Amino acid sequence: MIRLTVFIVASAGLAYLSRASLLAPRSHGFYRFFAWEFMLVLVLLNAEPWFRDPLSLHQIIAWLLLIAATALAVHGAYLLHLVGKPDDKRDDDVTLIGIEKTTRLVTVGAFRYIRHPLYSSLLFGTLGVFFKDPSWPGGILTLAAAAFLVMTAKAEEAECIRFFGPAYRDYMKRTKMFVPFLF
Repeated sequence: MIRLTVFIVASAGLAYLSRASLLAPRSHGFYRFFAWEFMLVLVLLNAEPWFRDPLSLHQIIAWLLLIAATALAVHGAYLLHLVGKPDDKRDDDVTLIGIEKTTRLVTVGAFRYIRHPLYSSLLFGTLGVFFKDPSWPGGILTLAAAAFLVMTAKAEEAECIRFFGPAYRDYMKRTKMFVPFLF
C-alpha cells in the first residue's frame, strides 16, 4: 500500500511538472515523462533490497553507476546554468522548464563529448537502480526507460536544431548522444 501511495503521489508530481509537455506529444518533455515513470516503478520495485548484501558485485556496480549518475547530473546542470545562460528568450516554448531554457549552446565539460549529460545521468541512474536487484521485470522497466530516454534526446535535438540552427548540427557531428566515443 505504501508503494502504491508513493507511486500515485510521485506520478502526480511528475505529471504536474510535465503538464505542458504532456499536451505537446512532439516535445522532449512528453517522452521524458514516460522515462521518469518507468524509472519510478523500477525504484519502487527495487526499494526493498537497496542496502541488502552491500559488498556483492551487483551492489558495487549499482553504487558506482548511481555515483556517476549523480556527478554527471550535477555537472551538467551546473554547466547549463552557467554557460547556457537560461533566460526569458525561450519563454515562448512552454514545454521547457528551468535550465532547459538555454540561450547559448553548451559545448564544454561533459558537453564536449556527449550532447545529453543529464539524460546520460538518468540512464546511468536507471542502470544503477536495476543492479540493486537484477530481475526480468526490472530489466524490462530499464529497457523501457532507456527507450524513452532515447526518444527524449531525439526530440530535444530537433528542438535544439530549431533554436540553435547549423551550430547544433555541427555539434551533433562532433559528439555522441549519451556515452563518450560510443553512443
